Amino acid sequence: MSVSFKILKSHGLVYVRYEGFARLEDTMRTFGEYAQHPDCRPGQKQLVDLSDVTGIEENFAELMKLQAAKADVFMSEGAQTIIVYYAPNALSRKMCNMIVRSWEPFDSVVALVMEDEAQALSVLGLAETSISQLLTTAA
Repeated sequence: MSVSFKILKSHGLVYVRYEGFARLEDTMRTFGEYAQHPDCRPGQKQLVDLSDVTGIEENFAELMKLQAAKADVFMSEGAQTIIVYYAPNALSRKMCNMIVRSWEPFDSVVALVMEDEAQALSVLGLAETSISQLLTTAA
């Protein structure tokens, strides 16, 4: 599977990691698991790590359907969700261009793209300066 998630309750954060070829089907399946998780909450901050993406499925119409399904979860109860995409290379930034455009219709989702790992964490209000440090302190 090319995508996984971990809810870091102590940080009020969901860490999402993509590896390899990013397929919309994998994203939808994993998001469904997240939506059913007992620790899933509207408005949880999201950190999406795209540093290990090696390829992307480019289907904007299907991406829009996926984002609408995600928005139902993210925005329930009137919540606002901030999603920070860590995109340190050209391919991950290309993926972000599609993703950020797909969030434009949803006022309650704030999507930011960061090329620097420490900056991505800082924007989320985290003291850690690396994702590995974050995962260690949250364990």
